[in-house]
Amino acid sequence: MAIRIYNTFTRRKEEFVPVHPGKVGIYSCGPTVYDYFHIGNARAFVVPDVIRRYLLYRGYEVTLVQNITDIEDKIIKRAHERGVKPEDIVAEYARAFIDDTEALGVRPPDVQPRATEHVEGMIKMISALVEKGLAYEADGDVYYDVSKFDPYGSLSGQNLDDLQAGARVEVGETKHDPLDFTLWKAAKPGEPAWDSPWGPGRPGWHIECSVMSTKYLGPVFDIHTGGVDLVFPHHENEIAQSHGANGEPPVKYWVHNGFVNIDGQRMGKSLHNFKTVRDILKKYPGKVVRYFLISNHYRKPINFSEDELSMCARALARIEGAVSNALFATGMVGWNREQLQQAAKAFAGDVQGGGVGEKAAALSEAARSARQAFEEAMDDDFNTAGAIAALHELATAINTYVNQGLEAGQGQLAEARATVAGAVLTMIELGDVVGILSFESVEAARAGAGTGAGAGEGAEGDVGQCDAGDADQLAEALIELLLEIRADVRALKQYALSDKIRGRLAEVGIMVEDTKDGARWKRVSQ
Repeated sequence: MAIRIYNTFTRRKEEFVPVHPGKVGIYSCGPTVYDYFHIGNARAFVVPDVIRRYLLYRGYEVTLVQNITDIEDKIIKRAHERGVKPEDIVAEYARAFIDDTEALGVRPPDVQPRATEHVEGMIKMISALVEKGLAYEADGDVYYDVSKFDPYGSLSGQNLDDLQAGARVEVGETKHDPLDFTLWKAAKPGEPAWDSPWGPGRPGWHIECSVMSTKYLGPVFDIHTGGVDLVFPHHENEIAQSHGANGEPPVKYWVHNGFVNIDGQRMGKSLHNFKTVRDILKKYPGKVVRYFLISNHYRKPINFSEDELSMCARALARIEGAVSNALFATGMVGWNREQLQQAAKAFAGDVQGGGVGEKAAALSEAARSARQAFEEAMDDDFNTAGAIAALHELATAINTYVNQGLEAGQGQLAEARATVAGAVLTMIELGDVVGILSFESVEAARAGAGTGAGAGEGAEGDVGQCDAGDADQLAEALIELLLEIRADVRALKQYALSDKIRGRLAEVGIMVEDTKDGARWKRVSQ
C-alpha cells in the first residue's frame, strides 16, 4: 500500500511520490529560542520526528532539516528585559530546547541550521527578489510586494482582497500595501545588525526558512511541516519568497498539525494559558508526554489535562507490561535483540507450516496482523492513533498467551520462547517507529520504573496518607493473600477463576509463575 499524505496546499490526501526516488527531504520549522516551549509547540516537533521514523522504517533515505531562529524581535525584547545580550538568551533557550525535545524522544535533525549563520544567503535571496521586481526597498527596509505574486493566498485558501495582515506583519507607512511583508529590517539602536546593500539591518522572520530550506534541501523538496498556526502568514510567505526567487513551487506536501487546547481553548503564550514541557516533565516521563501528543491523529486538535496524561501513562504501561511480563514468563528477561531474534527463528518455519500449538500459532498470527494494521494506519496520512491501537491489540494477544497459553513450567520451552520472542520483537520494533517503546523502556518497566508520574506524583488519593514504605508492605500483603486464594481455587480445579486472578495481577504489573514449589511472583511494571 502506498503512503498517502494530506496536503494542506491541495486540501486532499495524495499518494506520496518523492522528488528523488528513494530519498525524502523534510523541512520542519523550529523554535524561536527566547523561552521554554509549551506542550502545544511540542506537537510540531514530535510530528516530523514520527514522520521521519516511519519513512526510514519504509526504507527511504531521509534528510530532516529543522532550523533554530536565533535572531528575532522576541529574542531582542527578552534580552533587553533581562539586561543581557541576545546571544545569551539564545544560548540558554537553545540548550533547553534540545534537552526537552530529547526527553520527548525526538531524535536530532540531520541538519539544524541557525538563522544568524545564513544571513549572507538571505541577503542574496532578497537581492534576487528585488531584481525580479518582487520586492522593494523603503528607508532601509525591504518588503515583498505581494501584489506581484499571483499565487499568493493559495496555501491558506484566501483571496488577496479577503486577507488581513497576519500576526507578524507590521503595517508601516513605508509599505505599498498593508499585506506586504518584511524581508529586511533597517537597524535600530542597540539591536544586532549586518551590512547589506540597503544599509545595516537584519533579516525578517519569513526569509530565514526559505533560505535554509533551499540551501540544504534544494529549490524543491518533499515535505514541509509545522503547526496549523503557521499556514498564514509564515508558510504563505515562504512560498512567495522561495517560488519568487527560484522560479518554482518549493514544496510538494505541506503537512500541518492541529492545536493542543486547554479547557477547550487553543493553548498559547499570548493567551497566558500554556504549560511548558519542562514543567510537565517534572511530573511525567517524556515518553508519556509523547504518547499523549501522538494518541490522536496529528491533524486533529487534542485537549491537554492532567487526566489525559494519567490515562496515557496507564495505557503505555499496559504495552510495556505485556512485553516485560512475557519475557519474564519465558525466562528471557535481559536477553538482547540478537538473542530474541535467534529464539524467534527457531520455530519460524513450524509456525508457517502449522507445526506449533494452536495458542502459539494464534500469537504469531496476532503479531503479523498487528504489523499489517500498524502499516495501514501509518500509510494513511501517518495515523498514529490507529498505529497505537494496533500495538494495544498485540499487547492483549501477548497477555492472553502468557496467561492462558503457558502451563506450569512451559515458559522454559523453546516453542514458547520462539513465539513470545517473535511477538515481542514486533511490538518493540513498531513501538520504536512511533517513539514510545524500546528495549531500554521495557527494561525500565521490568525494574519497576514505570511510566506514570514521578515519585510522589501519582494519581491523587492512590496512597492516601500512607508513606511509600507502608504502601509497599500493604501491596505485598494483598498480593500474598490473592495468591493464597488462587492456590485454594486451583485445588478446587476452578482454573478459569485462577487464570482470571493471574491475568488481573499481570495487568497491574505483577507477574505470577507456577513452579513445582508453588506460585512465585515478581513486580515487573508499575
